[in-house]
Amino acid sequence: MRSFFAGVSFLTRFPVGKLITFDAADVAHSSAWFPLIGLLLGAIYALAAAMIQTHLPPAVIAVLLIVLDALLTGALHFDGLADTADGFGGGKTRDDVLRIMRDHAIGSYGGLALAALVALKTTAYAALLQQPNWLPALILTPALGRWSMLLLTATLPYARPSASVIEGMGRRSLFWGTVPVVIALVVAQSPRGWIACAVTAAVSGAFCLYCRRRIAGITGDTLGANLQLCESAALLAFVWIRPAQ
Repeated sequence: MRSFFAGVSFLTRFPVGKLITFDAADVAHSSAWFPLIGLLLGAIYALAAAMIQTHLPPAVIAVLLIVLDALLTGALHFDGLADTADGFGGGKTRDDVLRIMRDHAIGSYGGLALAALVALKTTAYAALLQQPNWLPALILTPALGRWSMLLLTATLPYARPSASVIEGMGRRSLFWGTVPVVIALVVAQSPRGWIACAVTAAVSGAFCLYCRRRIAGITGDTLGANLQLCESAALLAFVWIRPAQ
């Protein structure tokens, strides 16, 4: 369970690091747990939405879900999206892209990407909460987002010359990380969930090709950006395809 808690410490703000000390190898080995951690986060989001659904309008709940996500994850993947947008938007060469992504100051591309993401996710959550059987969507989406990270780490090398925990995340993690996703999809009995999973894989595949062309690999920022893109795509799939009455 040490690797599981390392994953929790890496992906969230839960203070498990105060109880157990982790190193880079533990974090690398924890990647197979990423989708399961996503399911746990999704369960928290769904519980929070269910508790206040009768008291607040869907649009307000949607905003609160975005805030809760940022608080529980330390806005880690929001930052990755902003840095990636700045790098890919402003960099002309591979070195330019990597240099810009290393700068944590948010530029125009990053700011626009964050604004678009928050607007899209907020409206998607609000639309979902007005549909019947929205629970599977809220639980599955964070898991699919974190599963998408494994699709990239199993496919592309780390783009920077320096060492990174990403180098220890490979196909084995993808295999074991896929298991809880499949189990969750079977238990949910949601055809929309399987479609959202396929959409997630397609978006990851397209982004993988783009990363390979621009920087010949991936970074922590691009993993965060891919997660946000895939969560947004999954939410759109859930909204687009109406549940059977």
